[in-house]
Amino acid sequence: MTQQTPLIPRPAPEFPDWRERARCADLPVAAVFSRTATEARPVLRACNACPVIETCLRTVDPANTWFDGVCGGRLWSNGREVPLS
Repeated sequence: MTQQTPLIPRPAPEFPDWRERARCADLPVAAVFSRTATEARPVLRACNACPVIETCLRTVDPANTWFDGVCGGRLWSNGREVPLS
């Protein structure tokens, strides 16, 4: 008999997970977790009109988690905001 991995419960359809509403949800993962402004540009543009930008910042907490990638309309590397030129 094989052991099955338990399924992770999904949010009810009437209460979708905030990540499903994020403008970056359909963008390539490599762009979301990019460390360069050039690769991250499409995600940074998506953040401008994102309805969950504040939730993203609060949840990811990039400055305190050594985050790499785009969060809250900013590019982060090792938890520090990367200046965009």
